[in-house]
Amino acid sequence: MERKENGNPEQDFPAGDKVTELWRVCVNHEAGAAASATVQPLAGGADQEQAGFPLWALGSEDALALNEAGAVLTAGGTVAFPTETVYGLGADARNTAAVEQIFAAKGRPSDNPLIVHISDTSQLDELVLGVNDTERRLMEAFWPGPLTLVLPVKPGAVSPRVTAGLDTVAVRMPDHRVALALISAAGCPVAAPSANRSGRPSPTLAGHVFEDLAGAIDGILDGGPAGVGVESTVVQAGQDGAVTVLRPGGVTEEQLAALAASVQRDPALARAGSADSPTPRSPGMKYTHYAPKGALCIVQGRTADSVSAKIQAELDAAEARGETTGVLSFDEHIGRYRADVAVSLGSLAAPEEAAHRLYAGLRQFDEEGATFILAESCSDKGLGAAVMNRLLKAAGHHIIFASDDGLASD
Repeated sequence: MERKENGNPEQDFPAGDKVTELWRVCVNHEAGAAASATVQPLAGGADQEQAGFPLWALGSEDALALNEAGAVLTAGGTVAFPTETVYGLGADARNTAAVEQIFAAKGRPSDNPLIVHISDTSQLDELVLGVNDTERRLMEAFWPGPLTLVLPVKPGAVSPRVTAGLDTVAVRMPDHRVALALISAAGCPVAAPSANRSGRPSPTLAGHVFEDLAGAIDGILDGGPAGVGVESTVVQAGQDGAVTVLRPGGVTEEQLAALAASVQRDPALARAGSADSPTPRSPGMKYTHYAPKGALCIVQGRTADSVSAKIQAELDAAEARGETTGVLSFDEHIGRYRADVAVSLGSLAAPEEAAHRLYAGLRQFDEEGATFILAESCSDKGLGAAVMNRLLKAAGHHIIFASDDGLASD
């Protein structure tokens, strides 16, 4: 197979002339609700290996840092902050000049709408025309959490740059204490896509944000590693109980089906990230996303043996061409491969591990200079749907189908 570009050639982004403020919220996880905290300068993100996010209370110095970051948002600035999914880049959703800074820092296409983050359901009154019974049930079940609802926007409630000219707005309430505290401190709904350059893997560490956006944004609030690792599920819900998944994510279709009359994937998902994908109805429905700098393809086949054989044959051919090779695999198969960079997504039996590791793994290929990367696929059931959605977009929908006789087709 000849090397294919992934549709995301490295772009030249100006370094920017902003002084990016860096805060760290350090939490004593052992102390639980009585935890104390301090704020330290961010050290480039190299030592971000903290635990998950048990319940804890903000210390006084944390509150000062959050109030300072909130004031930046209130004044029309941009701040990157942690959520339970990935790090987001926030700005006042009502302020067009502020929102335009998000697009400028990321190099984000103007027709790609943004998700608005809130800290209390009472904020919906100022944002949307109404909430139907299905939407309310989903909020009660999954908020705060990794579920975004596309709702009818109240005219003038947010900047038109947030909605990309649509008559709807995507809204969610993150399940992360730091994010909720920041939104409350800002006193405004916060528009926030992932805090990375457009097309790059989403950031799960503050250090990833620093690599991509330092000098282009006003601040980074470091709250340790993100939890879920992939973005929120985006849905539209009808009064009749029908739910349409516009982007798979941290809430699975199976979880939605427990509350909905029916659940279906938007047909446009099959083309999301491809050249002919339609105008997006929600964030994440168009353009190549999450891509490493090297060429990435997914290898699929009827058996694990045929997939492994095809991957190794392609890796050997790429090495002979002088490529720096990479493989993205699972624990069950990672030992089969010879590559310059081998990254495991965890066990096939635990898709939550793949979701948590995916973006950091894609960035590892960049850090180690991989120019040709092949990835195994996984089941698209449960959280695997979100993993495969992100992988397909990272690969620009480039797939190699391995046959049992050793032949393959693109």
